[in-house]
Amino acid sequence: MRKPVVREIEAKSILNPSKIHDYCINPYTGCGVGCVYCYAAQFMRRYSGHSEPWGEFVDVKVNAPALLAKQIVRAKRGTIWIASVCDPYQPLENRYGVTRRLLEVLVGRDFPVEIQTKSARVRRDLDLIRRIPRVAIGFTIATEDETMARLFEPHASPVGERIEVLREFKAAGIATFAFAGPLLPGNPERLAALLSKAADRVLIDRMNYVPAVKRFYASHGLLDALEDSFFRTQSTRLARALRTRGIRVKTVF
Repeated sequence: MRKPVVREIEAKSILNPSKIHDYCINPYTGCGVGCVYCYAAQFMRRYSGHSEPWGEFVDVKVNAPALLAKQIVRAKRGTIWIASVCDPYQPLENRYGVTRRLLEVLVGRDFPVEIQTKSARVRRDLDLIRRIPRVAIGFTIATEDETMARLFEPHASPVGERIEVLREFKAAGIATFAFAGPLLPGNPERLAALLSKAADRVLIDRMNYVPAVKRFYASHGLLDALEDSFFRTQSTRLARALRTRGIRVKTVF
């Protein structure tokens, strides 16, 4: 994957309605993590006007913190999801720090916040996150198999590091969750064992955009992992192993 094309832009809105939670905040348009299965890849190029492949463009919303400070005072209280169509801790966060500055705006506000990422960079912001009264930290963890994770999520943190950071946040008294979606090939029982001391709850989802990724799966001999039977079997095994360990589970597909 090539180095992404980066643009600095002025967003018109940053606190937007969401179908998953009340609001979503996306500090960036595009994502340098470049996950093969990302649903945002199906529409974000058209939305953003970019011609580059998914994972090879990122627009940095440089005015996002100031814009949030204006919007939040007029907004009705509701849960904010960071982020819905990008990873808020993708590599460019090291350079721009947009997500951190957004969290600074949210400190002291009476808005529940859910942060979802694949990056251990979230560890940097523990000092701010623990000052948000109703906050949850989640990692997308679709397999325990590091080789499989690198194949599908080329610029995400290793699975083991994601688990380690989740444990650190849990130890700090912060609610944690894992999003096991889309389920990738691996061993559900081993994944459950890894999550047992890291996640308070787990959401399980399937690959919902089969035509868009079928060629990639086929090129790696993984077509069986797109079958309904794969998801039924894997999700059942994972849910059973998690519940045995006392972890709350929700299957969303």
